[in-house]
Amino acid sequence: MSPPPAAQPEEVRGGGAAAGKRPRLYVLDGLRLIAAMGVVLWHWLGVERFPQIWHGKPSELMPAGHLVGAYSWTGVELFFLISGFVICMSCWGRSVGDFVTSRVVRLFPAYWVAVLLTSVCLLIVPTIWGDNTKRPTLSRILTNLSMANMPVGVDNLDPVYWTLWAELRFYLLFGVLVAIGLTYRRVLAFCGIWGVAALMASASNFPLLSVIVQPTYAWYFIAGIAIFLMYRFGPNLLLWGIVGFCWLMAQDSLRGVAGGYEYGTQHKLSWTLTLFCTTVAFGVVIAAALGAFNWIRWKWLTVAGALTYPLYLLHQMIGWQLITRLRRHLEPYPTLIAVTVIMMVAAYLVHRLVERPLAPWMKRKLDASFAQVRKDVLTGGGRAAKG
Repeated sequence: MSPPPAAQPEEVRGGGAAAGKRPRLYVLDGLRLIAAMGVVLWHWLGVERFPQIWHGKPSELMPAGHLVGAYSWTGVELFFLISGFVICMSCWGRSVGDFVTSRVVRLFPAYWVAVLLTSVCLLIVPTIWGDNTKRPTLSRILTNLSMANMPVGVDNLDPVYWTLWAELRFYLLFGVLVAIGLTYRRVLAFCGIWGVAALMASASNFPLLSVIVQPTYAWYFIAGIAIFLMYRFGPNLLLWGIVGFCWLMAQDSLRGVAGGYEYGTQHKLSWTLTLFCTTVAFGVVIAAALGAFNWIRWKWLTVAGALTYPLYLLHQMIGWQLITRLRRHLEPYPTLIAVTVIMMVAAYLVHRLVERPLAPWMKRKLDASFAQVRKDVLTGGGRAAKG
């Protein structure tokens, strides 16, 4: 289906002839869970730098498990693809206030709890490294609570938080577009400008530009956005070209990215297997957008999708502490199963006891705050304007 010839008013509001009501993509919740479990398995089975966690090397204790874990870090790439798709979908026809509210409500409640729980774990439980280098200071904990610790040079309490900084930079860029108004043409232009800027950042070695456009991972977000346009308006050669170009750039960046993960595995990774996993990630998101998984209507996937974020936030530092203790009493695979169950229960409790009650309250308060801002703008500045 061809794109509309012009940006009509209804398109700005999220309507348009090509954009009828779409069925819920339950498969995206399932893919989020797969991506999260991929990252979990990478940290639990793929990393060999800390053999004291398993009281031995995972490659020797669980050869098959380690082989899966050594490549399952590509779940991060799948996360970023889904993020580009979902953020564009959820923002269509919404205001900047709606966008900011949705991101704050989605990200912060579970994150705050995860930071505090991880801090308690690192402060109270003896570290598996045998020293105090991982024990956080009060200042480090407080700065982590802001979710802005990385740009000010403060280490993450849990290394997995690095992806949040990547997501936040994507939100900042996309928020500018939301402020202007989402239309087919503008979103396409956004993809093109971001892609060119990512290429320029790589070619110029300009640090500030690289921080803003993050050339290593930009291609996944851009591809996710283009795939959403396929879902909403139908595929065409232009969109296929954008996605294909992003895949080409992504496979190139994998050479450098995989080297960093080899530091964790302590052995060489196959570029072919890494590319295969990344290509599958592209493929499943495209297939979901084109309706290949519309037959999936399993309601439990909604709950599973809700658990992925707290599971992701909690699993590494706390999970390692659980593994090293349970491993003294259980064989490797029973230990893996037991810790997985414990962490899933913990993720559910965070979702049920924190996210579900706190998110609606935060949304009401933020909606009221932005409504007050809009009212002030309409009245010309309120009381201050009268002075």
